[in-house]
Amino acid sequence: MNNIYKNVLKSAFTIALSAAAVTLPAISFADDASSKPTIVLVHGAFAESSSWDGVSAKLIADGYKVIGAANPLRSVKGDAAYVSGIVKGIAGPVILVGHSYGGSVISTAANGNDNVKGLVFVAAFAPDVGETAIGLSSKFPGSTLGSALAQPVPLPDGGKDLYIDQAKFRNQFAADVPVAKTKLMAAAQRPVAEAAITEASGEPAWKNIPSWFVYGKADKNIPEAALAFMAKRANSQKTVAIAGASHVVMTSHPAEVSRLIETAAKESAKAAK
Repeated sequence: MNNIYKNVLKSAFTIALSAAAVTLPAISFADDASSKPTIVLVHGAFAESSSWDGVSAKLIADGYKVIGAANPLRSVKGDAAYVSGIVKGIAGPVILVGHSYGGSVISTAANGNDNVKGLVFVAAFAPDVGETAIGLSSKFPGSTLGSALAQPVPLPDGGKDLYIDQAKFRNQFAADVPVAKTKLMAAAQRPVAEAAITEASGEPAWKNIPSWFVYGKADKNIPEAALAFMAKRANSQKTVAIAGASHVVMTSHPAEVSRLIETAAKESAKAAK
């Protein structure tokens, strides 16, 4: 009986050792995942956080923590303060990603936050001091946004909220996205305050923080020439221009956009060592 008992104990000990050996790589993987930066995604005008769903799914699957910030779309300064508050609550490095008007927001929000290690501009504005979103979009010919806007909605403070006319939404904003999806996007679009896109920007963070750019070559909101100009001016670490892609390139081409974000995350981590 003693021999049987000893054999059982020996077998149990062997199994325990084997189980421990099997779980060691999982512990290592968890440590590796925790060292990755948090990705904060900031949507732009006429969109909302679900516009990032394809990108978010890929980043999460690859082990990144993702936060889809609900950009207020009220003013550059105020929206940047909101995003800055999110960043300040994150322990560890951050990659800030902005789409469209969201680029103006992250350019300001990153200032004073040393944990922001990289900026990714997705069909986004990267304004310099004193520049406005509306001014940059008209710096080069090609934007047809003005004629696609619906009747402005008056605000109590005398300002105006701007929407894209739902009948013109797909052609203007998301021509390479399936029709059924664009109908939902048009219905759920969040308005931008006219004051936000006419507000002059302050000192941009892209002058001090490495930046990456991706945009569509068929963008009807911000002309391709304007996007290329801003990328070059910001000394973009890598610029990806996708043929045939619309303004919502993160929705229509999530693989390419998430790939560039991960490149920014990895290269920023190397630079920090």
